[in-house]
Amino acid sequence: MENEASCDGPTSPEVPHQVHGSGAVEIRPLPIQRVMAAEQKVEVPRVKLGTQGLVVSKLGFGCLSLSGRDVPPSNEDGISIIKDAFSKGITFFDTSDVYGETKNEVLVGKALKQLPREKVQLATKFGIISLTPKIIVKGTREYVRSCCEASLQRLGVEYIDLYYQHRVDTSVPIEETMGELKKLVEEGKIKYIGLSEASPNTIRRAHAVHPITAVQMEWSLWTRDIEEEIIPLCRELGIGIVTYSPLGRGLFGGKAVVEALPDNCLLAKHPRYHGENLEKNKVFYARLENLSKKHRCTPAQLALSWILHQGDDVVPIPGTSKIKNLHDNIGSLKLKLTEKDMKEICDAVPISEVAGQRTYEVGTPFSWNFADTPSPAPS
Repeated sequence: MENEASCDGPTSPEVPHQVHGSGAVEIRPLPIQRVMAAEQKVEVPRVKLGTQGLVVSKLGFGCLSLSGRDVPPSNEDGISIIKDAFSKGITFFDTSDVYGETKNEVLVGKALKQLPREKVQLATKFGIISLTPKIIVKGTREYVRSCCEASLQRLGVEYIDLYYQHRVDTSVPIEETMGELKKLVEEGKIKYIGLSEASPNTIRRAHAVHPITAVQMEWSLWTRDIEEEIIPLCRELGIGIVTYSPLGRGLFGGKAVVEALPDNCLLAKHPRYHGENLEKNKVFYARLENLSKKHRCTPAQLALSWILHQGDDVVPIPGTSKIKNLHDNIGSLKLKLTEKDMKEICDAVPISEVAGQRTYEVGTPFSWNFADTPSPAPS
């Protein structure tokens, strides 16, 4: 559900450069790709996430695409990608107990065994019991604790840096869920608490029980509904903002534009990638592609840089199963955008022109718009 997980986007486009006498065609990358070449060293800044003391890399890595959707890479390749991300300066890794039916946590845990634990900020989530045939969520005290214990075991760690409620259980007062999370902090099993897809009211009530360090939300050029109320609230309360699907679920990386989606790809069922909606939305990639020439980068780098420029309290967690895409994402940190640039990029993707809702139909009832919980029972 988080990050660019489905049908990993194409690698850098290539063009025929020269036809030799033998008739063989030499393939070379487009010049624009060479400008942001992965070999160039890019420093990944460190930023404070929230006000409770957590410091992370300005760019995180969403691990969902490494297992559980479509055709994931092998465990060995997945571990290699995580290690490569760490070697390039990414230290903030995001997983969940529901990704790949717990397999993702196991994979991340294996990768962590090969990295210095104290230098990694590990985020995982609880709260979704099932994704199929329908989404079922749970936030009772007992469930919170059992999930945490199970995640610690799968990950092979003594503590979790950032523990999110993945989706809000609207049948359980948030105070009850937060009460158990607070105990887990006191016991040293988790260090910081986060919420994902939580409503403003739920965020405020949760924060009153124990400070929330981060709220994870979808935020990209074509999904900006959190800007009006949730972003200001997080900044009022000193809560960091972690953004999933910062590349528009891959569209700004060329998914379904540069090459067609496979027939069995889950993303093909997403409202914005379906039928006429996709044809309407392709124009946004074309506009970004045109703008990216001015900045000597790729469309994906421009879209990601737009999120990175939203503030030091904003940390995107794009995911990929391809080393090339990982390196391109890191390259987005080199871009320096002015206010004029930011407006120009924004104007290329008017929200009023985006076709289709942002969530899969089955997930809509569990989005932040419907994430209020009942009041706690009188004591």
